[in-house]
Amino acid sequence: MKINEYKPDHNGNIVAKVKIFAIFIILLLGMGVVNIQDIIFEPVSAQADFNINYDSTNSNSTQNNTLLITNILAKNLENRIQKAGAILEITSKLPQVRDVPYSHLLNQTLNTLHGIPQYADIEKRQVVKNILSSNNDLYEIFFVMPNGNMYFLEPYSIQQSLTLNNYAFRDYFQGVIKTNDTYLGNVHATAAASGAKTAKIAVPVYSLKDNSTIAGVWAGSIDFKVLNKELQSLNLPSLEDSMRVVYVDSKGQKIADSDINKSTIPESFSNLTGFNAAIGGQAGSTIDTVDNTKMLVAYHPVNAFHNTWVVLMMQPSPLQ
Repeated sequence: MKINEYKPDHNGNIVAKVKIFAIFIILLLGMGVVNIQDIIFEPVSAQADFNINYDSTNSNSTQNNTLLITNILAKNLENRIQKAGAILEITSKLPQVRDVPYSHLLNQTLNTLHGIPQYADIEKRQVVKNILSSNNDLYEIFFVMPNGNMYFLEPYSIQQSLTLNNYAFRDYFQGVIKTNDTYLGNVHATAAASGAKTAKIAVPVYSLKDNSTIAGVWAGSIDFKVLNKELQSLNLPSLEDSMRVVYVDSKGQKIADSDINKSTIPESFSNLTGFNAAIGGQAGSTIDTVDNTKMLVAYHPVNAFHNTWVVLMMQPSPLQ
Protein backbone atom coordinates (compact mmCIF):
# COMPACT_ATOMS: atom_id res chain seq x y z
CA MET A 1 0.00 0.00 0.00
CA LYS A 2 1.53 3.30 -1.09
CA ILE A 3 -0.23 6.38 0.15
CA ASN A 4 0.96 8.64 -2.65
CA GLU A 5 -0.62 6.44 -5.33
CA TYR A 6 -4.25 7.10 -4.31
CA LYS A 7 -6.32 9.11 -6.80
CA PRO A 8 -8.81 11.85 -5.92
CA ASP A 9 -12.43 10.73 -5.66
CA HIS A 10 -15.36 12.47 -7.33
CA ASN A 11 -15.66 14.95 -4.49
CA GLY A 12 -11.94 15.80 -4.44
CA ASN A 13 -11.64 14.86 -0.76
CA ILE A 14 -9.42 11.80 -0.94
CA VAL A 15 -6.25 13.86 -0.48
CA ALA A 16 -7.51 15.10 2.87
CA LYS A 17 -8.53 11.59 3.85
CA VAL A 18 -5.14 10.18 2.93
CA LYS A 19 -3.40 12.92 4.91
CA ILE A 20 -5.50 12.01 7.94
CA PHE A 21 -4.67 8.36 7.43
CA ALA A 22 -0.95 9.08 7.05
CA ILE A 23 -0.86 11.25 10.18
CA PHE A 24 -2.52 8.52 12.20
CA ILE A 25 -0.07 5.91 10.98
CA ILE A 26 2.88 8.13 11.92
CA LEU A 27 1.44 8.82 15.37
CA LEU A 28 0.64 5.21 16.05
CA LEU A 29 4.02 4.05 14.85
CA GLY A 30 5.40 6.45 17.42
CA MET A 31 3.38 4.65 20.08
CA GLY A 32 5.13 1.42 19.13
CA VAL A 33 1.77 -0.20 18.38
CA VAL A 34 2.62 -1.55 14.95
CA ASN A 35 5.63 -2.13 12.74
CA ILE A 36 5.88 -0.31 9.45
CA GLN A 37 6.07 -3.72 7.72
CA ASP A 38 2.65 -4.63 9.11
CA ILE A 39 1.15 -1.62 7.36
CA ILE A 40 3.02 -1.66 4.05
CA PHE A 41 3.41 -5.36 3.37
CA GLU A 42 -0.13 -6.68 3.69
CA PRO A 43 -1.23 -9.91 1.99
CA VAL A 44 -1.92 -9.32 -1.71
CA SER A 45 -5.63 -10.12 -1.45
CA ALA A 46 -6.18 -7.78 1.48
CA GLN A 47 -4.17 -5.03 -0.18
CA ALA A 48 -6.20 -5.38 -3.38
CA ASP A 49 -9.48 -5.05 -1.50
CA PHE A 50 -8.15 -1.99 0.33
CA ASN A 51 -7.14 -0.26 -2.91
CA ILE A 52 -10.50 -1.00 -4.52
CA ASN A 53 -12.34 0.56 -1.61
CA TYR A 54 -10.19 3.68 -1.71
CA ASP A 55 -10.78 4.16 -5.41
CA SER A 56 -14.57 4.04 -4.98
CA THR A 57 -16.63 6.61 -3.11
CA ASN A 58 -15.67 9.14 -0.47
CA SER A 59 -17.94 7.44 2.07
CA ASN A 60 -16.20 4.12 1.47
CA SER A 61 -12.77 5.69 1.97
CA THR A 62 -13.95 7.36 5.18
CA GLN A 63 -15.26 4.04 6.43
CA ASN A 64 -12.00 2.28 5.63
CA ASN A 65 -10.02 5.00 7.39
CA THR A 66 -12.05 4.65 10.55
CA LEU A 67 -11.95 0.84 10.50
CA LEU A 68 -8.17 0.75 10.15
CA ILE A 69 -7.56 3.40 12.80
CA THR A 70 -10.00 1.73 15.21
CA ASN A 71 -8.22 -1.57 14.71
CA ILE A 72 -4.82 0.00 15.49
CA LEU A 73 -6.13 1.79 18.58
CA ALA A 74 -7.72 -1.44 19.84
CA LYS A 75 -4.44 -3.28 19.42
CA ASN A 76 -2.62 -0.50 21.25
CA LEU A 77 -5.05 -0.64 24.19
CA GLU A 78 -4.84 -4.43 24.32
CA ASN A 79 -1.04 -4.27 24.35
CA ARG A 80 -1.09 -1.79 27.24
CA ILE A 81 -3.41 -3.99 29.30
CA GLN A 82 -1.46 -7.16 28.52
CA LYS A 83 1.85 -5.50 29.41
CA ALA A 84 0.55 -4.24 32.75
CA GLY A 85 -1.00 -7.63 33.47
CA ALA A 86 2.24 -9.44 32.65
CA ILE A 87 4.15 -7.24 35.10
CA LEU A 88 1.65 -8.05 37.85
CA GLU A 89 1.72 -11.76 37.01
CA ILE A 90 5.52 -11.96 37.11
CA THR A 91 5.86 -10.03 40.35
CA SER A 92 3.05 -12.00 42.00
CA LYS A 93 5.41 -14.99 41.98
CA LEU A 94 8.12 -13.23 43.96
CA PRO A 95 8.57 -14.70 47.47
CA GLN A 96 8.34 -11.26 49.07
CA VAL A 97 4.93 -10.81 47.42
CA ARG A 98 3.65 -14.30 48.22
CA ASP A 99 4.62 -13.99 51.88
CA VAL A 100 2.17 -12.06 54.07
CA PRO A 101 4.10 -11.76 57.36
CA TYR A 102 2.22 -8.80 58.86
CA SER A 103 -1.40 -9.82 58.32
CA HIS A 104 -1.87 -10.08 62.10
CA LEU A 105 -1.44 -6.31 62.33
CA LEU A 106 -4.73 -5.80 60.52
CA ASN A 107 -6.57 -6.62 63.73
CA GLN A 108 -5.32 -3.31 65.10
CA THR A 109 -4.76 -1.17 61.97
CA LEU A 110 -7.39 -2.05 59.35
CA ASN A 111 -10.00 0.40 60.57
CA THR A 112 -7.54 3.20 61.26
CA LEU A 113 -4.81 2.84 58.60
CA HIS A 114 -6.89 0.90 56.04
CA GLY A 115 -4.15 -1.72 55.93
CA ILE A 116 -0.80 -2.39 57.54
CA PRO A 117 1.42 0.51 58.69
CA GLN A 118 3.65 2.37 56.24
CA TYR A 119 6.87 0.76 57.48
CA ALA A 120 5.55 -2.80 57.64
CA ASP A 121 6.36 -5.25 54.83
CA ILE A 122 8.88 -2.86 53.28
CA GLU A 123 10.01 -5.51 50.80
CA LYS A 124 6.56 -5.74 49.24
CA ARG A 125 6.20 -1.96 49.13
CA GLN A 126 9.59 -1.71 47.41
CA VAL A 127 8.45 -4.10 44.69
CA VAL A 128 5.55 -1.77 43.98
CA LYS A 129 7.75 1.33 43.96
CA ASN A 130 10.02 -0.33 41.42
CA ILE A 131 7.06 -1.17 39.17
CA LEU A 132 5.48 2.27 39.35
CA SER A 133 8.77 4.00 38.60
CA SER A 134 9.14 2.11 35.33
CA ASN A 135 5.52 1.74 34.15
CA ASN A 136 3.11 4.65 33.75
CA ASP A 137 0.05 2.57 32.86
CA LEU A 138 -0.51 1.78 36.55
CA TYR A 139 -0.63 4.45 39.24
CA GLU A 140 -1.11 2.26 42.33
CA ILE A 141 -0.68 -1.39 43.31
CA PHE A 142 -2.14 -3.15 46.31
CA PHE A 143 -2.54 -6.51 48.02
CA VAL A 144 -5.93 -7.74 49.27
CA MET A 145 -6.38 -10.65 51.67
CA PRO A 146 -8.44 -13.72 50.64
CA ASN A 147 -11.40 -12.34 52.62
CA GLY A 148 -11.24 -9.03 50.74
CA ASN A 149 -9.58 -6.94 53.45
CA MET A 150 -6.94 -4.48 52.27
CA TYR A 151 -3.45 -5.59 53.32
CA PHE A 152 -1.51 -2.66 51.89
CA LEU A 153 -1.56 -0.14 49.07
CA GLU A 154 1.29 1.82 47.57
CA PRO A 155 1.69 4.80 47.36
CA TYR A 156 0.93 4.90 51.06
CA SER A 157 -0.60 8.37 50.75
CA ILE A 158 -3.46 6.81 48.77
CA GLN A 159 -3.86 4.02 51.35
CA GLN A 160 -4.31 6.69 53.99
CA SER A 161 -7.17 8.27 52.03
CA LEU A 162 -9.16 5.06 51.46
CA THR A 163 -12.81 5.10 52.46
CA LEU A 164 -13.26 1.31 52.33
CA ASN A 165 -11.46 -1.55 54.04
CA ASN A 166 -12.95 -4.59 52.32
CA TYR A 167 -13.07 -5.15 48.55
CA ALA A 168 -14.66 -8.58 48.27
CA PHE A 169 -17.58 -7.02 46.37
CA ARG A 170 -15.43 -5.64 43.54
CA ASP A 171 -15.66 -7.36 40.16
CA TYR A 172 -11.89 -7.80 39.82
CA PHE A 173 -11.64 -9.54 43.22
CA GLN A 174 -14.58 -11.84 42.48
CA GLY A 175 -13.21 -12.52 39.00
CA VAL A 176 -9.83 -13.65 40.35
CA ILE A 177 -11.42 -15.87 43.00
CA LYS A 178 -13.80 -17.40 40.46
CA THR A 179 -11.29 -18.02 37.67
CA ASN A 180 -8.05 -18.46 39.67
CA ASP A 181 -6.55 -16.33 36.92
CA THR A 182 -5.67 -12.76 36.02
CA TYR A 183 -8.80 -10.66 35.65
CA LEU A 184 -9.56 -7.24 34.15
CA GLY A 185 -12.24 -5.31 36.01
CA ASN A 186 -14.61 -2.64 34.74
CA VAL A 187 -14.86 1.06 35.51
CA HIS A 188 -15.72 2.09 39.07
CA ALA A 189 -15.13 5.01 41.39
CA THR A 190 -11.97 4.53 43.41
CA ALA A 191 -12.27 4.06 47.16
CA ALA A 192 -9.73 6.84 47.67
CA ALA A 193 -10.97 10.24 48.74
CA SER A 194 -10.66 11.57 45.19
CA GLY A 195 -13.42 9.24 43.94
CA ALA A 196 -11.80 9.23 40.49
CA LYS A 197 -12.82 6.63 37.93
CA THR A 198 -10.48 3.65 37.58
CA ALA A 199 -10.29 -0.03 36.64
CA LYS A 200 -8.14 -2.81 38.04
CA ILE A 201 -6.07 -5.68 36.72
CA ALA A 202 -5.92 -8.34 39.43
CA VAL A 203 -3.81 -11.49 39.82
CA PRO A 204 -4.12 -14.39 42.26
CA VAL A 205 -1.19 -14.81 44.65
CA TYR A 206 -0.48 -18.31 45.93
CA SER A 207 0.90 -19.16 49.33
CA LEU A 208 4.58 -19.95 49.80
CA LYS A 209 3.48 -23.21 51.40
CA ASP A 210 1.88 -24.51 48.21
CA ASN A 211 0.76 -23.43 44.76
CA SER A 212 -2.93 -24.04 45.27
CA THR A 213 -3.93 -21.93 48.28
CA ILE A 214 -4.67 -18.31 47.45
CA ALA A 215 -2.79 -16.03 49.84
CA GLY A 216 -4.34 -12.90 48.41
CA VAL A 217 -4.99 -10.79 45.33
CA TRP A 218 -2.27 -8.59 43.78
CA ALA A 219 -3.84 -5.75 41.78
CA GLY A 220 -2.97 -2.56 39.94
CA SER A 221 -5.09 0.44 38.99
CA ILE A 222 -5.02 1.56 35.35
CA ASP A 223 -4.25 5.24 34.92
CA PHE A 224 -7.09 6.68 32.83
CA LYS A 225 -5.21 9.99 32.63
CA VAL A 226 -2.54 8.29 30.52
CA LEU A 227 -5.16 6.83 28.17
CA ASN A 228 -6.95 10.18 27.86
CA LYS A 229 -3.70 11.99 27.15
CA GLU A 230 -2.76 9.49 24.49
CA LEU A 231 -6.08 9.81 22.65
CA GLN A 232 -6.08 13.60 22.95
CA SER A 233 -2.53 13.81 21.60
CA LEU A 234 -3.93 12.58 18.27
CA ASN A 235 -5.74 15.94 18.04
CA LEU A 236 -8.71 14.45 16.25
CA PRO A 237 -10.93 17.56 15.99
CA SER A 238 -8.26 19.39 14.00
CA LEU A 239 -7.94 16.47 11.59
CA GLU A 240 -11.61 15.83 10.98
CA ASP A 241 -14.62 17.80 12.18
CA SER A 242 -16.41 16.13 15.08
CA MET A 243 -14.33 12.94 14.94
CA ARG A 244 -14.12 11.32 18.37
CA VAL A 245 -12.69 8.13 19.88
CA VAL A 246 -13.70 6.60 23.20
CA TYR A 247 -12.60 3.52 25.10
CA VAL A 248 -15.41 1.85 27.03
CA ASP A 249 -15.66 -1.15 29.36
CA SER A 250 -17.88 -4.23 28.93
CA LYS A 251 -20.84 -2.35 30.44
CA GLY A 252 -20.46 0.60 28.08
CA GLN A 253 -18.99 2.97 30.68
CA LYS A 254 -16.42 5.40 29.29
CA ILE A 255 -12.77 4.85 30.14
CA ALA A 256 -11.01 7.46 27.99
CA ASP A 257 -12.02 10.12 25.48
CA SER A 258 -10.25 11.97 22.67
CA ASP A 259 -12.44 15.01 23.42
CA ILE A 260 -10.69 16.86 26.23
CA ASN A 261 -13.90 18.72 27.08
CA LYS A 262 -15.76 15.47 27.72
CA SER A 263 -13.01 13.26 29.16
CA THR A 264 -14.04 13.80 32.79
CA ILE A 265 -17.78 13.49 32.13
CA PRO A 266 -19.21 10.01 32.89
CA GLU A 267 -20.98 8.57 29.84
CA SER A 268 -22.51 5.28 28.81
CA PHE A 269 -22.45 3.92 25.26
CA SER A 270 -24.21 0.66 26.08
CA ASN A 271 -27.18 1.49 23.85
CA LEU A 272 -25.11 1.75 20.67
CA THR A 273 -25.45 -0.99 18.09
CA GLY A 274 -21.70 -0.86 17.47
CA PHE A 275 -20.90 -1.33 21.15
CA ASN A 276 -23.10 -4.41 21.44
CA ALA A 277 -21.67 -5.86 18.25
CA ALA A 278 -18.13 -5.43 19.61
CA ILE A 279 -19.06 -7.06 22.91
CA GLY A 280 -20.27 -9.97 20.79
CA GLY A 281 -16.79 -10.23 19.26
CA GLN A 282 -17.39 -8.35 16.01
CA ALA A 283 -15.43 -5.50 14.43
CA GLY A 284 -16.88 -3.19 11.82
CA SER A 285 -18.90 -0.02 11.40
CA THR A 286 -22.51 1.06 11.50
CA ILE A 287 -24.73 4.14 11.54
CA ASP A 288 -25.77 4.97 15.10
CA THR A 289 -27.40 7.92 16.83
CA VAL A 290 -25.07 9.70 19.27
CA ASP A 291 -26.29 12.85 21.03
CA ASN A 292 -29.23 13.03 18.61
CA THR A 293 -26.87 13.01 15.61
CA LYS A 294 -26.47 10.29 13.00
CA MET A 295 -22.89 9.09 13.29
CA LEU A 296 -20.68 6.63 11.47
CA VAL A 297 -19.42 4.47 14.34
CA ALA A 298 -16.48 2.10 13.85
CA TYR A 299 -16.09 -0.47 16.62
CA HIS A 300 -13.53 -3.04 17.68
CA PRO A 301 -13.38 -5.35 20.72
CA VAL A 302 -10.41 -5.41 23.07
CA ASN A 303 -10.18 -8.84 24.68
CA ALA A 304 -8.00 -9.18 27.76
CA PHE A 305 -8.03 -11.23 30.95
CA HIS A 306 -11.60 -12.61 30.88
CA ASN A 307 -13.14 -9.30 29.89
CA THR A 308 -13.93 -7.30 26.77
CA TRP A 309 -13.49 -3.56 26.40
CA VAL A 310 -14.38 -1.67 23.23
CA VAL A 311 -12.91 1.06 21.04
CA LEU A 312 -15.51 3.29 19.35
CA MET A 313 -14.59 5.84 16.68
CA MET A 314 -17.39 8.24 15.80
CA GLN A 315 -17.84 10.94 13.18
CA PRO A 316 -20.86 12.50 11.42
CA SER A 317 -22.42 10.12 8.95
CA PRO A 318 -22.14 11.06 5.27
CA LEU A 319 -25.63 9.56 4.96
CA GLN A 320 -27.63 12.28 6.72
